[in-house]
Amino acid sequence: MSSSSSKAFQWLSLVGIIWLQSINGTNTTFPAYSSQLKNTLFLSQLQINNLVFASDAGKLFGWFSGIAAIYLPLWLVLMIGSLLGLIGYGVQFLFVTNQISSSPAYWQIFLLTMVAGNSVCWINTVCYVVCIRNFPFHQQVAVGLTTSYQGLSAKIYTDIVGAAFSSSPHKRAKAYLLLNSLLPLLVCVVVAPFVRDIDVGTGEPRNMAAGFKLMFMVTIATGIYAVITSLGSMSSIHLSPLQGVIGTVLFLLIPLVIPIVEKIGEKLSRRWSLDRENRVHDFSIEDQKGLESIESGVVKEEEEEEHSTVQVHNEVGEVQVHHGIGVREEIGVKLMVKRIDFWLYFLVYIFSATIGLVFLNTLGQIAESRGSSKTSSLVSLSSSFGFFGRLMTSLLDYLFSRSKYMISRPAFLVTLGAPLVGVFFLLLNPANVSLIISTAIIGVCTGAITSIAVSITKELFGTKNFSINHNVVVVNISIGSFLFGYSSALIYRKEGNEDGSCLGMACYRSTFIIWGSLCTLGTTLAFVLYARTRKFYSKIS
Repeated sequence: MSSSSSKAFQWLSLVGIIWLQSINGTNTTFPAYSSQLKNTLFLSQLQINNLVFASDAGKLFGWFSGIAAIYLPLWLVLMIGSLLGLIGYGVQFLFVTNQISSSPAYWQIFLLTMVAGNSVCWINTVCYVVCIRNFPFHQQVAVGLTTSYQGLSAKIYTDIVGAAFSSSPHKRAKAYLLLNSLLPLLVCVVVAPFVRDIDVGTGEPRNMAAGFKLMFMVTIATGIYAVITSLGSMSSIHLSPLQGVIGTVLFLLIPLVIPIVEKIGEKLSRRWSLDRENRVHDFSIEDQKGLESIESGVVKEEEEEEHSTVQVHNEVGEVQVHHGIGVREEIGVKLMVKRIDFWLYFLVYIFSATIGLVFLNTLGQIAESRGSSKTSSLVSLSSSFGFFGRLMTSLLDYLFSRSKYMISRPAFLVTLGAPLVGVFFLLLNPANVSLIISTAIIGVCTGAITSIAVSITKELFGTKNFSINHNVVVVNISIGSFLFGYSSALIYRKEGNEDGSCLGMACYRSTFIIWGSLCTLGTTLAFVLYARTRKFYSKIS
């Protein structure tokens, strides 16, 4: 495969990953229909919160997908993930629509929700692996850029449901389950042929900067469009859901321009090369020898330069450099869990991004308790700002990765943890605007932290076992989801009525104080992690 041809397929695989990530956040749609599901299946608030945990508990088994990605073709791993989603959400849809005659037991819904949550891990793993393998010299940018699109999932699903299905709350709950089961499967079938390993050679490809610049411009424009339409849906002037869907689909198709242009450039280059060969005369023996000696010297110099950049010694030990990515050490899970920095990192994640995710997962009940009827708009808003949060870290890394002004990723964790502390205390204000502002900020910070975490796992613990290591790291989401979700449900029930419902600020006041305090602890631990890794990051910047 020629270099230009491989570049075209590289970009095509990246576009495929963007499409996968944009529909892979099926679990983020739960707040939009959780209240309707609660009424349909006659569930208590505690049981609803346990379903949130079940979705995140699927990540406890996410490491299976990491192992599968090592031994199975990536297209097969992708299809396994989509089929798990089809089973998890599809069977729930059959229960809710009475296609299965018997009433579902709670444990069945719980298990199906766990299976559906696990499906996200399989698709995510394929996305990460393809980005790392196909863009070895631009891993962080490719992973960060594509991961940002997962923040759009809730908005995409919300707009489709609003455009294609009845406005009846009961029917909307069914629609979300149907879409969650079918849409990922359809997209996986479409992209499976070109989401695969590409032979990109050993040298750093040229002219990738123009492609990434164009990709960032499209992504930023997509985010601006998502935010404007989300904010518009909360006012009297806004696009219809159908118009929102059409606009989003167009923005998702625009990145196809890059592989198409590469393919056209490849054909023009081949034609130019053929014409040039017809005009070139034979070299003299002396000219040929001179050219060979020059090429030999250049190759030798490049080999020496490449060898000299494999390892760098500093005060904190040996820093390994893989395709321009600084790695402190290449270790597996057994060694990773023995590292103090792993547990600091684990706790920082659970006391920041995971709390933010629990808030977003219970947004439906929080909005309902405060008397807000715009749950779907809030979910769409959090999705759009989460998209920008994920994109922000990738964009900053691309622009300032080699600048002395670029702060390390653990320092980013400190910077992003501080606003989370403030917004949870802001939520104690009963005004609707405080809920809107807090939802947007939590979306940005949570999205940014989850994106940064991918790079931190690679840099601290290596790339060779990344697919397994990172799935172990995100186990914290399952643990935090259970602890924080269960405790908030207990407080909700304590403050509520005998029928299990709760209205008023008291429903979540204590929960917000607890979450704000835990985010303070998380920010403090992030500073400790920054102090412990500062020397390492100073050497790779």
